[in-house]
This record gives sequence, structure tokens and C-alpha cells, in this order.
Amino acid sequence: MPCYTALTEIRFTPEQEERLSQVASQAGTDVEHLVRDAALRLLEDDTNFRAAVRKGIKQADCGEFIEEEAMDARIQRMLDR
Repeated sequence: MPCYTALTEIRFTPEQEERLSQVASQAGTDVEHLVRDAALRLLEDDTNFRAAVRKGIKQADCGEFIEEEAMDARIQRMLDR
């Protein structure tokens, strides 16, 4: 595994530090790993979201749409989960 030396400092309030410590403890890890994992998940989610948007734009450019009622039903099913 590569060794990286670049550091990014993030400041939290004492209350936020306490919450992070509690969550990390419950997850069986330390705060550094908890925050790193959360940041990496955020980056992955952002990458996936942007890819989905690009796909949607491409589909729209090709005239591939669904009717509003079908979209409303799809969203309602997602919310009902």
C-alpha cells in the first residue's frame, strides 16, 4: 500500500469531536479512519452521481425521456422503500 505524506487538517468543535468519537467507538474504529472512510464514500458517491447526470444528459440529448406520470411513480416507489 502506498505511503502518502500529504495531510489535510479539519477542525471540529468539541461537540463534533465528541460525536465523532462516539460514532467511531460504536463502529470499532478510530476517528481518523471514520472521517477518512466517510470522505472517500463522499468522493465515490459524487463520482457516481456525476456519471449518472452525464448519462441522463446524453439520454435527453438523444430524445430518451419518460412521461411525468411514470417519473412520479418511480420517485414515489423510491420514497416508499
